[in-house]
Amino acid sequence: MFMSDQKEKAAPISIKAFLKKTIHQLKMAGIEHPRLEAEVLLAHFFNIDRLQLYTLWEKELGESEIKKFQALVSRRIGHEPLAYILGKREFWSLDFLVTPQVLIPRPETEFVVEAVLAHVSDGALIIDVGTGCGIIAVCLARERPKSRIYAVDLCEGALQIARFNAIRYKVNNQITFLRADLLSCFSPHSVDCLAANPPYIPTREIFTLAPEIYNFEPHSALDGGENGLECIKNLIGEAGRTLKPGGWLIMEVGYGQKDLLVEEIQKQKMYVRKLISDYSGIDRVIVSQK
Repeated sequence: MFMSDQKEKAAPISIKAFLKKTIHQLKMAGIEHPRLEAEVLLAHFFNIDRLQLYTLWEKELGESEIKKFQALVSRRIGHEPLAYILGKREFWSLDFLVTPQVLIPRPETEFVVEAVLAHVSDGALIIDVGTGCGIIAVCLARERPKSRIYAVDLCEGALQIARFNAIRYKVNNQITFLRADLLSCFSPHSVDCLAANPPYIPTREIFTLAPEIYNFEPHSALDGGENGLECIKNLIGEAGRTLKPGGWLIMEVGYGQKDLLVEEIQKQKMYVRKLISDYSGIDRVIVSQK
């Protein structure tokens, strides 16, 4: 009797059974929405819509497919953000390329876009400060086709991703991408609107964030210094110099920062016109005018 030299192959498994196994793995790893994420990963793997999974319930996965998909699952079990695994995140009903070089877009930042659209007319000169993957710049370019937009970031890798997203949505000719520190390259009193989601988390709190954030997202896009206000205060000071009379500073801020920032804004002879709360009732966006 001869023993086979070949390794025993993994038994085929149906998508339905493998989904059940994946849900269990994600649940044991502490993933908040294990079924949703398991379905999203499977749909991504097969390049189909989530609903289509239900039409493939009995389809069997071969050994190669099992290994490749399990590699994706292992990344998520290690708390790598789903957006980085998929390589995209939805914002403003658009899919944006994201990588670990950029912050993952959050729904709250849509309030910044909405506020700019509500207060700034088409044809304005708008700067997206700290553009990251370009969500603010690209969305504003699509909604305000006559405006000239500058997307500014210190990270060249982030600017490359923002350019890709702008090209994808055919607004790259409307946006100028600049590698710069805040507004250092702009002339005084030359800008109609500054839109920003600056770093606003205090340094001491970074390590308390969820592992998906702390271990994977760029700290430079999160860390606002000792009290979380370092970058924002610098931005407010630059806004006082750069904005035209009547120009707008519209920025996302952190929990409990509103009162101190209102004082800083007033020091620059600007007025707070509106405070916008996020879905949790936290003052999240400050709309101010010079």
